[in-house]
Amino acid sequence: ARRGITTILTVIRRIVPAGPGIRHFTLEDPDCWELPPARPGAHIDLSLPGGLLRTYSLCNGPQHHTSYEIAVKREPAGRGGSALLHDSLAEGDTIGVSLPRGGLALPPATRQIFVAGGIGVTPFLSAAAALLHRGDRDFVLHVLARGAPPLARQLRPLLHQGLAVLHDTTAGRPDLASLIGPPRPNVRISCCGPAGMLDAFERAAAGWPTDQLHLERFVPPPLVLDPAAKPYTLALAQSGRTLEVPAGMPMLDAIAQCGVDVPTSCGASTSGASKVRVLEGQVLHHDRFLSPAGRQHHLMACVAGCAGGHLLL
Repeated sequence: ARRGITTILTVIRRIVPAGPGIRHFTLEDPDCWELPPARPGAHIDLSLPGGLLRTYSLCNGPQHHTSYEIAVKREPAGRGGSALLHDSLAEGDTIGVSLPRGGLALPPATRQIFVAGGIGVTPFLSAAAALLHRGDRDFVLHVLARGAPPLARQLRPLLHQGLAVLHDTTAGRPDLASLIGPPRPNVRISCCGPAGMLDAFERAAAGWPTDQLHLERFVPPPLVLDPAAKPYTLALAQSGRTLEVPAGMPMLDAIAQCGVDVPTSCGASTSGASKVRVLEGQVLHHDRFLSPAGRQHHLMACVAGCAGGHLLL
């Protein structure tokens, strides 16, 4: 366990193939107790051998209280997490898992349009299960994949019910604007997939209100240093410590110099691990995680900056 992260010990109960280069993992409590509840498509951090911490979306419905299920695509050019899960872990092994966080908002009387690229289907399978569990069929899941789709067994019943549509991208990506249509009330659009697809989706959704739009990225966008960054005073309310932060120092480094360890997973705000409450001060938000309402009282310490001379966290 890392300091600052509550870790649950789980056992890998099952590992099954779920498509080309994809393994589906079922994690359970070693003694078969219920696990902490999660929102649809919530994120969990896995504590992997070698000190790696990697974030994955749940793909099972939150009504299943005894397991967390994730699907992992082996990425040869990745950062090592997927290779470990494919090559070094087996059924019966134990693994530390964080408390679930984040997930998809599924308000009632709202049509949901999900657009998934490849393995990005995982959070939307969880959302679909949650919606069907409450008797809500007002959604559609568009799955864009080259050839055979991932998690075909989980997708099959949705396809048969007309609640999911497969788009083979071998000959090119379909027009995303036509999949989501124009902005309209009581509709939410969500997308998860590779960077190029997310960028195209953002352009297609340019006219949509931000509170009707949800994006999840596989890989965090590159961090850009702010040439106009200025020094500021950082104060931590619980410990009473303060630090004069020089211009350009990452906030996580400044907090660490105060003797406090803030959890972080992806290092660029997409996982939500480094969320910290703001008590005073003007924040420069550079994250893709917090909603406009969330930014009123929180920041993502892995990417945030200070817009004034003082921050109290």
